[in-house]
Amino acid sequence: MLTVRVLTTAEAVEIDVRPARLGSRAIALTFDIIVQAILVGILMTFWLIVTEFLPEDTLLPETGRWIVIAIVAVGYPTFAETISNGRSIGKATMGLRVIREDGGPIRARHAFTRALIGLSIEWPGLLIPYVTWAGSISTMIASRRGRRLGDLAAGTLVVHERRPVPWNIVPGMPAGLSVWAATADLSAVDDSLAEAVRQFAARSHQFAEPHRAILGQSLFAEVKQKVSPDPPPGTAPWLFLVAVLAERRRRSAAQLAATRTVTQRVLPGFGQLPTNSRR
Repeated sequence: MLTVRVLTTAEAVEIDVRPARLGSRAIALTFDIIVQAILVGILMTFWLIVTEFLPEDTLLPETGRWIVIAIVAVGYPTFAETISNGRSIGKATMGLRVIREDGGPIRARHAFTRALIGLSIEWPGLLIPYVTWAGSISTMIASRRGRRLGDLAAGTLVVHERRPVPWNIVPGMPAGLSVWAATADLSAVDDSLAEAVRQFAARSHQFAEPHRAILGQSLFAEVKQKVSPDPPPGTAPWLFLVAVLAERRRRSAAQLAATRTVTQRVLPGFGQLPTNSRR
């Protein structure tokens, strides 16, 4: 069942998140353990080579082994989650990310706290391992957001980045604006701005007032500065944005069709399956 929680950011904006539960996090941890085991093997090999040139009483091999394990257990998640904005290799594989309680990105101190608690208390723990594992798992199950002890100490939680979303249809060309749109210069409207407008047009019904009006006016002002000539007098901001999207879509489709025509003329059959392979 899809469980979505609402977070309130530092800017007092509510966002929906899907907390990661025990199953997905356990699989992500498995990938991370494999990576850590490889790192431990590499560092241990390097350590054994170095100890060949050191006095015999400098450090015992067993001591060096535990030092390497501790460095990897704390250093790997701290480094990986800091530089990748909350994603270790395992979490990236499973589409998970660590964020702060307020929805913001984590910093090195958050990643270090999570890793340190994991090593000292949860995995394998300073107590009897099975007791610490049971305590960690029980904490995650009892938490509404699936937070483990390290998350509670660091003020973080793990969420899914990949979520099923409903299909949102973007309206077509508004009546009465097709002639203006066909002659408008839209070259300054880049893909990122067009995508922002598309997301707003498709999901505006999900926004509450006055946020919907504020965001719509902001996009309208930004797009209008990059489109010439201006739309007909009295055109509503919503209809203007939808018309720009529809015209960009029409021009892209026309350009694609022209490109395919030229390709077939120069390279007949390019990109097509052989006739006998079609079903």
